[in-house]
Amino acid sequence: MAVLSRTARVLAGVIALVALIGLAVQFRASLGRLGSVAETVWVELHFFTIIANLLVAVVFGGIAAARPGFATQSLLGGVTLASLLVGVVYGLLLDGLLELSGGDKLADLLLHKVTPVLVPLWWLGFAPKGRLTRRDPWVWAILPLAYFAYALIRGGAEGLYAYPFLDLAKLGWLRTGANAVLMGAAFMATGFVVVGLDAWMGGRAR
Repeated sequence: MAVLSRTARVLAGVIALVALIGLAVQFRASLGRLGSVAETVWVELHFFTIIANLLVAVVFGGIAAARPGFATQSLLGGVTLASLLVGVVYGLLLDGLLELSGGDKLADLLLHKVTPVLVPLWWLGFAPKGRLTRRDPWVWAILPLAYFAYALIRGGAEGLYAYPFLDLAKLGWLRTGANAVLMGAAFMATGFVVVGLDAWMGGRAR
């Protein structure tokens, strides 16, 4: 495990705190509508945004606490890519679809806009470089692929899909599959860009 500077750990703690505040605010807003803790947890875990920000909170909290294993290059690259996915998909496909206010609006800002900017900036400035390989993007793709399957199965069972571009009942298999392929290809391409950037910044050719 790489030894990170105190500045890196403090800033990682700030990012973890931002993610936790966003998650807590969103949970409270959802609880106010649903009235049940268990139901709120179940509903929140329907969304990739929540899952990705939970990972950010755990990994960056672990870095801030200097816990072994949280500063590995592959783990940091995967969390960074997942956070980027949240921000890019939101900005291109979801921003403005819902009229938000109160806690929902604050959570939207923190989870969709702030952490997807802070995490990549931290990776650029402080993550250890030079150890990623071309195998890593395939490993990172496990999370969005698993989420895609989970979202479709859960959406089909409940009749409610987390995101409009995954609404199988409305779009059908062909269009939903095309959306998934396009997003997956963009995710993989970005992953290889991250690997190339890591090699360049780490000062070694691949």
